[in-house]
Amino acid sequence: MSAHTSAVPVAAPPAAAGRRRVSPAVLRRRLLLSVADNSFRIVFALMFLTPFVFIVLTSLMTNDQALSTDLWPHPFRWSNYKEVFDQAPMLRYAGNTLIYACLATLLMLVSSIPVAYALSRLRWKGRDAVFLLVLVAMMLPPQVTIVPLYVMWAKLNLVGTLTPLILPNLCGDAFSIFLLRQFFLTIPEPYLDSARVDGCGEFRILIWVVVRLAKPAIAAVALFMFLLTFSDFFGPLLYVGDDEAHWTLSLGLAQFRTLHQVQWNLTMAATVLVMAPVLVLFFLAQKAFVEGVTLTGVKE
Repeated sequence: MSAHTSAVPVAAPPAAAGRRRVSPAVLRRRLLLSVADNSFRIVFALMFLTPFVFIVLTSLMTNDQALSTDLWPHPFRWSNYKEVFDQAPMLRYAGNTLIYACLATLLMLVSSIPVAYALSRLRWKGRDAVFLLVLVAMMLPPQVTIVPLYVMWAKLNLVGTLTPLILPNLCGDAFSIFLLRQFFLTIPEPYLDSARVDGCGEFRILIWVVVRLAKPAIAAVALFMFLLTFSDFFGPLLYVGDDEAHWTLSLGLAQFRTLHQVQWNLTMAATVLVMAPVLVLFFLAQKAFVEGVTLTGVKE
């Protein structure tokens, strides 16, 4: 006689057995708390977005609509942007601006990174005094040095070119040096000691260890400098204001507004074209920018 064993089926617990049904009142309360917690963010976001939305909508209106009380364009006039390019050499202004911003940012990085490394990781006499000078330079208004610098560049026959705006960045930027120094201090010392044991000199340590670990901070200061030079108005006005061939977007936009001060639709279209590269760059580099600013000064 053979024994037969039968498997007893075990009833599976219902899917919702471990869940508690949330009442509509609780869901409503959670939603209200979430809105209350983020109310200030929502308000500030609307405050910042409203002018930009107004500029974009006005740039798509006809000239008569832009001077009226209408808030919504009808129809959308996309040809306003083409008309801006027809009436002003915006591409040339954009090229000059990119030359100025890119070269100034590159020279700033080349000069500021070694200085920040020397102030943070190297031991030498007078280091603290030099760092104090950097802090003083941060607090010094740039208008204090405008007159002697202008006289110097005028004697060198460089006024009327972008050189006086680009070349000074080879001496470094006080704010960038400070920000990079604070980040370099957060890099663990054993990483640098291991490189020294392997026979690396300070320059190789800077290039192969520190720079790779400090990419967020470098991206942050590079973005700061690029945005500062991209939107700079005073410097180009001072040095290249009389030579339209070297005008940047800020000068071109000011001149465009002077010539078309009653055509607000074209003025707003030109403004959108000037703002667009900055907004795109910020959103693309937002993660590295926020990470670099957040980690700077957090010493391990």
